[in-house]
Amino acid sequence: MIINRKIMALLGTTILAGISSGALAQSANPGNEPQAVEDTIIVTARGRQETLIEVPLSETVFDSVKIQDARIDQVDDFIALTPGVTIANSQDSGTNFITIRGMSQTRNGEPPVAVVVDDVLQVNARAFDQGLFDLQSIEVVRGPQGALYGRNATNGAIIIHTKAPTDTFEGYAQATVGRGNEYALEGSVSGPISGDKVSGRFSGRYYNRDGIFNNVFLNKKVDFSKEFNLRGHLHFNVSENFTADVRGSLTETDGSALNFTFQPVLTDPQTGFVSGFDFGRSSANLVQRDFSATNLGFDSRNAGQLSLRLNYDFGWGTFRSVSAYDSITQTTGGDQFPYSANSTINPGITFFDGTQTQYVDVEAFSQEFRLSSRDDQSVRWMFGAYYLDTSRFISSTTGNDLEQGIRRVQRNPFLGDAGNPTTSFIADDNNNTAWALFFNTAWDVTDKIELAFAGRYDEDERNQIVDSRQGAYDGTGAFLAAIGTPGAVNHKTFSKFQPKVTARYKASDDLSFYASWGQGFRSGQFNQNGVGSVAAGAGIAGIKDTLSQEDSTTYEAGFKSQFMGGRTRVSGAFYRTNVTNAPYFVFIGAVGAQVLVGIDKVEITGGEFELSTRLTEGLDAYVGLGISDSNIKTYNLNPAAVGNKAPYVPNSTINAGLQYRTPISNTLNLFGRVDYERRGKQYWDPENSTPRSRLDLVNVRAGVEDIDGKWSLIGSIDNLTDEVYNSEWVLGGFAHAASPRIWRLDFRVNF
Repeated sequence: MIINRKIMALLGTTILAGISSGALAQSANPGNEPQAVEDTIIVTARGRQETLIEVPLSETVFDSVKIQDARIDQVDDFIALTPGVTIANSQDSGTNFITIRGMSQTRNGEPPVAVVVDDVLQVNARAFDQGLFDLQSIEVVRGPQGALYGRNATNGAIIIHTKAPTDTFEGYAQATVGRGNEYALEGSVSGPISGDKVSGRFSGRYYNRDGIFNNVFLNKKVDFSKEFNLRGHLHFNVSENFTADVRGSLTETDGSALNFTFQPVLTDPQTGFVSGFDFGRSSANLVQRDFSATNLGFDSRNAGQLSLRLNYDFGWGTFRSVSAYDSITQTTGGDQFPYSANSTINPGITFFDGTQTQYVDVEAFSQEFRLSSRDDQSVRWMFGAYYLDTSRFISSTTGNDLEQGIRRVQRNPFLGDAGNPTTSFIADDNNNTAWALFFNTAWDVTDKIELAFAGRYDEDERNQIVDSRQGAYDGTGAFLAAIGTPGAVNHKTFSKFQPKVTARYKASDDLSFYASWGQGFRSGQFNQNGVGSVAAGAGIAGIKDTLSQEDSTTYEAGFKSQFMGGRTRVSGAFYRTNVTNAPYFVFIGAVGAQVLVGIDKVEITGGEFELSTRLTEGLDAYVGLGISDSNIKTYNLNPAAVGNKAPYVPNSTINAGLQYRTPISNTLNLFGRVDYERRGKQYWDPENSTPRSRLDLVNVRAGVEDIDGKWSLIGSIDNLTDEVYNSEWVLGGFAHAASPRIWRLDFRVNF
């Protein structure tokens, strides 16, 4: 990655924004993004503009003002403000685990939510966790949304709208410094290109951090990260009824990876060498912030997307076409367990520490068509079709560590390599196609009662071709044993019809009640071929090379209300979800194998409550509560786990905060904000072997800003109390420490 060239390109964007300064303009809103009309919040969760009170869904909304005030610049930030939703970051930039209403994402698996950015369904979870900037809105919708948002919307959807091109010039530039030698630059410029026919918006962001956590053996920081983002958006007014949008984005990430500690291994705090072991030393609350791996882990990710959105208004209805091409490559590597200063040539006590890598190369083309009725009629409808073609290659390896670094294995193993010979190679090509037909209709039975019916049929066909070289090798490159069936060709099809029925009673413009029943679907997939036999060799029986699909059924009832002219809003929902074959992750350290298995039946009961209010002029408060009581009903892999809690599911979440903005002169505002998040106790495995205790996290912001919004200088502290906890814990004692206290200072200029 050529950093200097990219920094100059970003600086050019921000300078151009300054040259092109003008009055702030209203968005052209080509994608029907949520809008704030006085004290009324307009959302698009059902594919059309409605007030938040009208939508019969449990939903949390962040408009552009809230996004900036809360400093939402990564996925974790808005999830930390949303009840019933959590995220765990671990391993590398593409690995994150969203949990929503008790249903979780697993490593190498599909998320339980659909993520839609500017009407484009994101088809690869590895691209989800990247910098957020220049946003118009974020909507987090809970409950099954497959009929509206498709693949993986089994328990929710995250709908993100970036800021659209404008018909007059506007822009901003922002610079950030922070702990760990962190700095960032971002900017955007928007305006007309050809009269009122063509407008454009171009945004960029560069982020760099040296890190905070130390590797005591190497005397280097382990949590370093660099990320570069570019995004361009062109809007065309082709005719009075026809608009087109072309959008492209690029993300390049270089950083650390695999910053795990293996708790049963004891290391010398000065040298990092193994000094002993205690296999009874394994706890989700045991946190180690110093590391001692022989090698620094690495993570290189390149993700790009190009999309075309066409909208034609017939008068009686609207036709929309969304086409997208996505690509992502990611190479990750680091020490193998026990992640300590051991190697083939310096084995320490009883065993040595090898290396591990994983490479993923994905290309996908997707196409969606939707035909929707007008919004102002008593019967509203929408019909659509979706197609997705995906090509994916994945390889996972282990190697001997000869203390000469780690070879970045991609499509070919380094057999007999003098510096880092590959000792196991598991790889396959996957050619997958998916298609769906869907509909949604809503009928105003009376001026107070609405009935809605929705449905979607998904079919996902998966084909796996196992690499003929898959197997175990010695340090000279000699073949030792096959893993799985090299050269095998596997085929599997997953499908389901997902209905949803909703009834809403609108007692007034300020109060509504709703109830719904719906089903969700998360496609099954292949594990890497042969991991079942590897697991059996490691003493873990019952693991298969295929993960079956997940099916779920949810019953929900809720209400929404507002008072004092919209200054106070209160909503609540209660749900019960029955899940069949909930995915769970198992790690086989001996060969670096990452395996998905299904928990046969899980029952989840819970709900959300949200309140936001303006206490006085300039002083706002909010509080949210989420409850997820999960219960494993059937688990054939380990029947003893029946009655336990589902993994990765906190039993409760609390989100609360205060924000104050007041003039301190004729030209300046004082700004202050505090956000509090509590995550209840949670387990990481079906056996409930060790819980992570309750977390209490506090973030604060304070600073000054121009009263007309032209500039601001705001300081922030995340994890103010420096809560020490693990962001992930994997059965066996593999722990990943979460970020410590981090301060930042942002200077922003709006044009």
